[in-house]
Parts: sequence; structure tokens; C-alpha cells
Amino acid sequence: MFPGNKRKALTFSFDDGVTQDRRLIELFNKYNLKCTWNLNSLSLDLPGTICYDGHQATHNKVSVYEVRDLYKGHEIAVHTTYHPDLVKESDESVVRNIEDDRIFLEKLSNYPIVGMAYPFGTYDDRVVNLIKSKTKIKYSRTIWATYNFDKQDDLLRFRPTVHCMDFDNLNRLVDEFISLKPNEDKIFYIWGHAYEFDLYDAWDKFEDILKKLSGHEDIFYGTNKEILLNENND
Repeated sequence: MFPGNKRKALTFSFDDGVTQDRRLIELFNKYNLKCTWNLNSLSLDLPGTICYDGHQATHNKVSVYEVRDLYKGHEIAVHTTYHPDLVKESDESVVRNIEDDRIFLEKLSNYPIVGMAYPFGTYDDRVVNLIKSKTKIKYSRTIWATYNFDKQDDLLRFRPTVHCMDFDNLNRLVDEFISLKPNEDKIFYIWGHAYEFDLYDAWDKFEDILKKLSGHEDIFYGTNKEILLNENND
């Protein structure tokens, strides 16, 4: 069971540490929801633009000086130092990218960091074994949706429930999760990038999702670490 003897838990995970996180954090805090933020330490403070499917948005990274206060009350996690495809990196580079990011982010956050999201969602058995044997990471999220709420045993290949922009499935899953009365633990895990709400002008649609999911007495609202590992950031 989750804290409060609850059988349902909701968590979010957003990547890249972009300035749109500021607006998204305001929404999470407004509805008393928790999120894990996966940051690339060598990209902090850097400007950028992203284009996708004919849409364009800024991809500016948050400042190193605002990280601790901005993400306070949530969880900071590893996304590697500069976002490479780890499958294509040497053993040494895989470990260095993860551990250097973790160590730097721990200094910024002032608490132990044990979580991660794979850049591009890519991994293989070699990468997983390196994480397990050479780093302090205890869980790592992929990008491949399960479309269900089942608990998972392999936390280094953890699959989210659904992507934040998959609104057809997201709305369906929200209704299913709210009405669910489980006899075993269930986790609803939503992931994405905050800049995507700028790309597709989807802030209001996502706020409707957050509002609908908030305030249910039978749901535990936690960070990835609080839910997957039953740990907090204290």
C-alpha cells in the first residue's frame, strides 16, 4: 500500500529542465500534485528552439541558480549531463554522463538523487547493467506507454502509463483511474516535456486533466521516488 493505506498513486515526470517548467510547476502546486523533473546539468542556462511537426517553441533551459527553489516540493532526477543516446556511448561515457549529472544535481538540490529518465527513451541490457553496477540510480523511466496502472518489478526499465499529449488515451485513462476501486496497488504515471504545451497550445487541456485528477481521498499524490521506492526527499 501507499501512504495513508491507499491503493492508488498518481505521479508525473517531465524532462529537459526547460523554462516552461515554471508555468507547469505553478499548475502542479495549484492542484497539490507532485512531479519528478529530469534535468541535463550541462544544458542549464542554455537557449534553444525546438521544431516538430510544423510547430515551433522555445527550448530555453532553466538557470542553474533557480533549480533548488523552482523544483522545491517535487523531485529532481537525472537525465544525463548532455542528453546523448546512451546505447551509442562507451561504458565509460554512460557512467560519466549519469554520475556527473547526479552529483551536480545533488549539490543543487541538497538531497540524494536516485532517479533517472533515459534520453530519447533508449537503453539496452548493457546500459541497464552499467546503471545497476556503476551508479547510484535506483529507477529509470523509458518512454514506452503501458496504457495501464499495473505495478512493475523492473524499475530500471520502468514504463510510463501514457504521454501527456496523448489526450484521447489520457482522458480515457483518467476516467478509469478515478473510478477504479483496486484490491492491489495501482500507479498512474504521466510523462512528457513542458514545451509540448507551447508547441500545440495545450495548456488549458492539460490543466483540465490536472483539475480532474486532483483532490481524491483514495489517491496518493507523490513524486516518482515517493511512489516507486517509498522514499521522500528529506
